[in-house]
Amino acid sequence: MKKNQAGRLAKQHKRSGGVEGIFIESARKHEVSVKEISRAVYESLKIKYSHLEFRHRLEITKKEINEKLHRIDPRLGVTLFVEHSRIKPDGGIVEVKDLQGTWRIVLVSEAKHQGRDIENISKGILVGRNNDQDMMVAGNAIERAHKNINEIKNIMIDEKHFPYVLFLQGSNFLTTPVIAQRPDGRKVELRPSDGSLNRLDRVTAANYSRPINENYCENIFIEVNNEKIMLQTVSIFAKSTPWSAKEMFSIMMSLARTSLRVLGLSAGKASYLQDKA
Repeated sequence: MKKNQAGRLAKQHKRSGGVEGIFIESARKHEVSVKEISRAVYESLKIKYSHLEFRHRLEITKKEINEKLHRIDPRLGVTLFVEHSRIKPDGGIVEVKDLQGTWRIVLVSEAKHQGRDIENISKGILVGRNNDQDMMVAGNAIERAHKNINEIKNIMIDEKHFPYVLFLQGSNFLTTPVIAQRPDGRKVELRPSDGSLNRLDRVTAANYSRPINENYCENIFIEVNNEKIMLQTVSIFAKSTPWSAKEMFSIMMSLARTSLRVLGLSAGKASYLQDKA
């Protein structure tokens, strides 16, 4: 998003005081990317928490991630083959400067669309090698999402929050059965239990198979063999139909607010200045 567009969204937010003002002119006229929504969240955080300093960047280098790991433990972060290797989450990374002047991640967002079976069925399009099937066997492209997730886990290894949200949409991410109707009236049922169709099980390793569509920004601790282990859980939001800009904005703001609370930065300006002093 260009600077003038981001500024316009911020002004809209100030006038309206909410998400409707941000997207009423832009999001309802065209499909808004997760990058634009992340930028709008960033602008909104600057307004809501004006006593804090935020930044929004589109990538993190592997070198920076390795340096963080190495500071935690010298056995870590020692291997790097490609000097300019980096990760670029779809929505970028939103960060806040804490009381010690250190940048802390408060939101990382990605959005993936996989599976157009519902659209194809409703349009009467047959698929497959011989164009005689209602549904296409799902691919494995979603598995690439794990790379960025693992790298953000690495750079946030010492944090008590993990504000990574993954939006999934399309027929490959069903959570409930869906009935799609062809133009000739024939109905086709798409089931989340269909192994050739559903790919949610390919990503739930990132949230320890916890329920979908929940905010898991705050880390949890489990006890294994009398030792406590901290778990970083990706917040996976999935449905077959497209996510609206308003829905995504609300979810992303929720994760960002949780991050600020865990970091102890969600208090008002007076409290912040007192703590800083």
